[in-house]
Amino acid sequence: MIMWPVLCALRLGTLLVEISFSSAKSTGPRGRGDGCGHTLLGPDSGTLTSRNYPGTYPNHTLCEWQIQVPEGKNIFVKFGDLDLQCTSDYLKIFKKTSSSITECGTYCGSLNLDSREIHIDSNEVSIQFKSGSHISGRGFLLSYATSSHPDLITCLDKGNHYDEPQFSKNCPAGCKAVIGEVSGDFSQGYRHTSALCKAAIHAGVILDRLGGNIDVVQHKGLSRYPGILANGVLSKDGSLSDKRIVFNTNGCNQPLGMELGHIAEHQINATSFWQWTDANGQTVSWSPNKARLNVPGPSWAAAEGESQQWLQIDLGDRKCLTGIITTGSTLPSFHFYVETYKVSFSKDGQKWKTYKDSNNNVGQIFKGNTDYYQLTRNNFIPAIFARYIRVIPQSWNQRIAIKVELIGCQQIRSITGNKQKPTHPIDIQDKENVNSTDPVITNDINYGILLIAIVVPFVLLVVLTILGIYTFKSLRKKKTQDIGTSGQKTACWKQFKQSFKRPQSTEFTINYSHEKEILQKLDVVRSDSSDIYCTAGGHLPHYVQTKI
Repeated sequence: MIMWPVLCALRLGTLLVEISFSSAKSTGPRGRGDGCGHTLLGPDSGTLTSRNYPGTYPNHTLCEWQIQVPEGKNIFVKFGDLDLQCTSDYLKIFKKTSSSITECGTYCGSLNLDSREIHIDSNEVSIQFKSGSHISGRGFLLSYATSSHPDLITCLDKGNHYDEPQFSKNCPAGCKAVIGEVSGDFSQGYRHTSALCKAAIHAGVILDRLGGNIDVVQHKGLSRYPGILANGVLSKDGSLSDKRIVFNTNGCNQPLGMELGHIAEHQINATSFWQWTDANGQTVSWSPNKARLNVPGPSWAAAEGESQQWLQIDLGDRKCLTGIITTGSTLPSFHFYVETYKVSFSKDGQKWKTYKDSNNNVGQIFKGNTDYYQLTRNNFIPAIFARYIRVIPQSWNQRIAIKVELIGCQQIRSITGNKQKPTHPIDIQDKENVNSTDPVITNDINYGILLIAIVVPFVLLVVLTILGIYTFKSLRKKKTQDIGTSGQKTACWKQFKQSFKRPQSTEFTINYSHEKEILQKLDVVRSDSSDIYCTAGGHLPHYVQTKI
């Protein structure tokens, strides 16, 4: 009878502890004094910060993050920044195994090289952050990845932190929301002061929620770097720089013909379009064929304001699509633009599939434009392999209005003429791909190689036969001439010898009786020929040596 109240009290205390612990986790609700800042914990990598980073973190706060990667892999932690007052503030890292929890280290003060990287031989880690009373301090930012990515960098790394002309690094998930400036675009490159991982998200090289490997090449800088909103990251106009960074991709990022008119008017359709009459009584049609990016005049605008409206583009045949660029009406008098939209695609124009967010398997909502004139780009990762594309507005300002350009590449044929899969991921829902990196080799080339293999030996045989006949006739003629008198032979020989006598050169003459002059003339020949035969290692060409 006495034990039941005790057990109930213990159980109630346990529940209170569990509730308190869950509220402190990065995924739980943030209450007063909560120290959890920006957090993205991906399956293979992630990023986390103290609250308000890089501003001063709050007093008297506690937060704990639980990190787990696939079994059989270890965790690699890397600090990007650390600025904690050691009087009452600290960050602790614990290694968790099936049987125990072991403290790996306590960190405070400023970041130093010894504590920048931490290798933990476990696939589970607990990170605890606690603060007391303090006046200043940025807090911390750290990233983690599995130990198979020792080239991990943090969201704070910039292009000018590296001197190599070409390098590869691994970006963690979660860099999109971290403070860091980006200048430029994927088409020409980024200013070398740009945050690397944030620029890679902007370029469509990696997804923010997954991170991934980036290949970077440094080039000579540009006088100006244009700004554009892409994949939720706004790049700013940048000034002249000594260097710029360019991300290596598979090259499948070319305009597919909306702006240049390669896609005809009858290939662009919509559910409806808007018409209005101007002050001069002229009817202005915002028809589907007006939806061409960078073409003067109005855009396509829907007659109705509902989420079932769509703009459809027929590419003529199936292509690999890696992204889409949009803008609004582009007319100052009409502040129309699409704020968010979905994308669907089809192989035949009959069966349609919605492009899905692989994170939650629902239709992905793309962030569109924020005004009527600026460009916005969104990349498809994985890419789409389809003939028909529909842009389906979900929210808009005043009226549905949009101009579009699709980017991607043509499908490539393999050495056998069959369609191949591309190296960049393609439409995982449709399971169909092309390969944009394979060489374009057709059956015509194979027939050409076979023809050469037959014709060349035959021609050689004919040439050798003619040479043999000519040599045989020359020997018989010479034998007949040798039968003549010795006087005639001597006269003939002198005449033969005279016809091959070398004429004197007015430029230089090699005298065989003077060794010093021979060496001088050889030097002249070497000097004249050095820039032509530099690959001969300083030696004369064989035919020059033989002639001398």
